[in-house]
Amino acid sequence: MNKEFQLLAVVALVGDSFDEGLVAGQVGTIIEELGDGVFEVEFCDNEGRTYATLALRADQLLALHYSPVAA
Repeated sequence: MNKEFQLLAVVALVGDSFDEGLVAGQVGTIIEELGDGVFEVEFCDNEGRTYATLALRADQLLALHYSPVAA
């Protein structure tokens, strides 16, 4: 799996996906690697209810970090 994008990694959508009702900046969680550089990402509301699940390429995602990353 891509080092930056691992299972359960928190990611943000880089661009809009209007067909799915998503806009850039929405936060999701990688729940599965579907292939080389393609990930199943789940988007949930504040109550934990899933409102979208879709396959996205690595270039459509931004990895989020909650602690310093070693260089």
